Amino acid sequence: MTTKHTSMSSSVLKKLTCGTAAAALMIGLSGAPASAVGNGPDYNGNETINTSILHTYDSMAAELRKQDAKQPAMELDVIGQSVKGRDLFVAKYLSDPANPTVLFLTQQHGNEQLTTEGALEVIKHLGTGRMKDTLKNINILVVPMLNPDGAMGDVDFDLGDYLASGDRHLTRYNANNVDINRDHVAKTQPEIQALHNNVLSAYDIDYMIDLHHQGTRSAVDGKLVSGSILYPTTPDVKPEVLEGSKRLGSIVYQNVDGTGWGHLGKYAGGTANTIARNGIAAEYDISTLLFEMRGMSDHSNPGSVLGQKSNGYLRQQTILTLESVIKAISDGSVETADTSFWDTLPEQEYLPNTKTDE
Repeated sequence: MTTKHTSMSSSVLKKLTCGTAAAALMIGLSGAPASAVGNGPDYNGNETINTSILHTYDSMAAELRKQDAKQPAMELDVIGQSVKGRDLFVAKYLSDPANPTVLFLTQQHGNEQLTTEGALEVIKHLGTGRMKDTLKNINILVVPMLNPDGAMGDVDFDLGDYLASGDRHLTRYNANNVDINRDHVAKTQPEIQALHNNVLSAYDIDYMIDLHHQGTRSAVDGKLVSGSILYPTTPDVKPEVLEGSKRLGSIVYQNVDGTGWGHLGKYAGGTANTIARNGIAAEYDISTLLFEMRGMSDHSNPGSVLGQKSNGYLRQQTILTLESVIKAISDGSVETADTSFWDTLPEQEYLPNTKTDE
């Protein structure tokens, strides 16, 4: 385990100042859909949900080790083990202790995997020449698949009513049937202990994006969303930390919603510190952002699952989110991001299913 590097308490003063508008950070992603992605196919008992097309834990671990061997800038560490003994990883790009640091966290909930698929693609991209200059001005930590037991369906409770076909089921909970994204205060589960002890307490992190999936029927302005975002809403967060979270959200919103195929809303979330978005911001003074992508990879509830035809756009939405944030932190434009959009961003609401959506 790498020990905590030199404090970055003055990193804000050392970040580059840039007046570039967040919208100018748009990344051209080949294969990005041309139409509104919120209208991607629901499950409805008709669409295919095949988990065999997703990374298994073993194939994810193999890909991380492969990239670690190929990329000079990357270092792969094991931060702990899951309930069932699977290694938990962090991929690290640590260029300079004085640089700002961002943490990307995926799959606290094991059935929310497309964010992990996108994060693995971003790790591959970080090893290419086009990201070389960007990496000089930022430190990046990626913790993918924090709940591998849930992702593999290797749990001590029955998943017989889950809908997906393929080589496994994926469930929200860890092997102990605990929602680990409600454990950030008590810290009873080994996955959360590993994250707090060996990542959050070990590095001076400025920003974090916690990537999740929600159900399929959330909408704003009468249109199904491709995802929803939210800053920490706990009363325990410092004003400057909250402002950093809102700026982070601005970068994500301008880049994703501005594509013409993404459609974002404001997530309707609670104030409890047991949730990562709130508890991590309050405990570590990290500016956090929750991003809830549309639809899950498996569930017992048909209204929570999207058909696999939607996998592509959700993976691309993750890639766009992570890479636009990396660029904005690296060039300093996150410091001048306009947060006024939060004042008018509609909070999502539930849109009942209709025949036109089938």
